[in-house]
Amino acid sequence: MKNLIKYSGIALLMAMGLQVQAQEVETTEEERTQTIWERDLPNFRAPDQRGVNEFEPTKDIDTEFNGLQVRIGGASTLQFQALSQESEGPIELEELGSNFNLATANLDLDVLLAKGLRMHLRTYLSSQHHHESYVKGGYFQIDNLDFISEGLAAGLMDHVRIKIGHMENNYGDGHFRRTDNAMALHNPFVGNYVMDAFTTEVGAEVYMFNGPWLGMVGFTNGKLNQNVSGKDSTSPSWLVKLGYDDQISENFRFRLTGSVLHAPHNYGRGVYLYSGDRAGSRYYQVLSDIEGNGDGFRGGMMVPDVNNDMTAFQINPFIKVGGLEFFGIIENVTGRKKGETETRSYSQYSGELLYRFGADEDFYLGGRYNTAGGEDRAGNDIDINRFQLGAGWFMTKNVLAKLEYVNQTYDGYPTGDIHHEGSFDGLMLEAAISF
Repeated sequence: MKNLIKYSGIALLMAMGLQVQAQEVETTEEERTQTIWERDLPNFRAPDQRGVNEFEPTKDIDTEFNGLQVRIGGASTLQFQALSQESEGPIELEELGSNFNLATANLDLDVLLAKGLRMHLRTYLSSQHHHESYVKGGYFQIDNLDFISEGLAAGLMDHVRIKIGHMENNYGDGHFRRTDNAMALHNPFVGNYVMDAFTTEVGAEVYMFNGPWLGMVGFTNGKLNQNVSGKDSTSPSWLVKLGYDDQISENFRFRLTGSVLHAPHNYGRGVYLYSGDRAGSRYYQVLSDIEGNGDGFRGGMMVPDVNNDMTAFQINPFIKVGGLEFFGIIENVTGRKKGETETRSYSQYSGELLYRFGADEDFYLGGRYNTAGGEDRAGNDIDINRFQLGAGWFMTKNVLAKLEYVNQTYDGYPTGDIHHEGSFDGLMLEAAISF
């Protein structure tokens, strides 16, 4: 009954939004015949194939506002998993079969409220970890101040963007290529990175765009789950990003960014930079037993065992020459656990090479090597190494079929750990829809 009321309310809000749009915006015959590709919102990353290899949305200063505009979008993804696993740890792993995983789905609302003022809201309708629907997050994006006073700071706002909300924080470039629950169209592989830098916290980010140069400074309240309890248990986190992104010639693009995030302390449940994905991994039940011991919904991931006084940096090169592209991650995080005096360090390196081909680059082949490791609380030097081979076909701009072979190994884990001499490998087939 609760779900029925919830979905009915969502449908009613959609209908009201569309009605307002229809009442307030008079369209010409030419506008009525425009395709959906021509009606996208300004300063917006397309959720379909056009958004591939886009990072921060392009700064658009030449758009007109013709009234409230509501864009309803979403995503749905399903995988067929054929993986096998083993370990020499004391806990017997569950024997995996070859079958379909739980289908995942997202609902997106993007609303142009005024010139340069947009709202975004994403809801996870189904996911591996939370089977019920819940809001991932949302934000206001401000690219123009005309809604306050026409022409206010016009010259400055030609280069500035402000984001405010409970949102996905812009640390690193890896999160632009990861799968966000059902939104898998921009990830050329099935799995995300071993150390998956992704979190949603309340905060603000201010961007500066100047030609190929970009800069960002932001802060968050340091909490994944928002509440007013635990006074003085957390401190605000801050993040900075600098980068260069230029289409140097028709067939050559170069991008290089560096990001830093510092979380002074969190004496509640810790810093969530590498454990903020509540949706779950794409590799279901790997390195876990039937009773849930092991990685659980974070199958195949490494969560650095540091969550206080944490400093992380990530460097990301991206090069595209014709259909050949390279994306890399160089990352390090240092910090400690509550009660510890000495800091420990984890590092991650990833390199992926893809070749896109076809009239509109509708096909691609590629590989990714990803390694991560560090010192756990017991002093063991642990490592995870993953190799992925992938292929994809954009059947339409909104539909992507992927095939992946993955091989992952665990090294350095003690004999009493479920990961001791562990590994998994096999095939993944994924169908992703996004609009």
